[in-house]
Amino acid sequence: MVLEEARPEDVPLELLLEADPCEANITSYLSDGWCFVAREQGRIIAACIVKMISNGCVEIFNISVMPELQGRGIGTQLLNYVLDELSHRSIHRIELGTGAFGYQLTFYQRLGFRVFEVIKNHFLDHYPEPILEHGIQHKDMLRLYLSLRE
Repeated sequence: MVLEEARPEDVPLELLLEADPCEANITSYLSDGWCFVAREQGRIIAACIVKMISNGCVEIFNISVMPELQGRGIGTQLLNYVLDELSHRSIHRIELGTGAFGYQLTFYQRLGFRVFEVIKNHFLDHYPEPILEHGIQHKDMLRLYLSLRE
């Protein structure tokens, strides 16, 4: 597996839709974001889209792994690669938003991310269709952060 930066137009939309079911949202952050990918035999199998939101602070807008390859540690390897790359770009804080429950929350917390804010009804107000996980509808967004420099 090769981990590298890629051009936004090289990242398959169907892969990004795995993490964000709204194509309009993806379009809003993809074009001016940094795109990091995992490739296997030349094919992009995972992607992470990061965008600068203020001086020294970025937001992870999307991290996704092809469904048939999930659970193999590819996302963790990719995110660790991204964190290392960002530390070399004078980034000191990384933020992201995720649902208030589920495997994504555990994934980020295992890597040291911490909650700093709850946005009530985010998924109700910003997505046209309900987002369900294990039969439970996502409603609130947790905002998480990781400091690269203490």
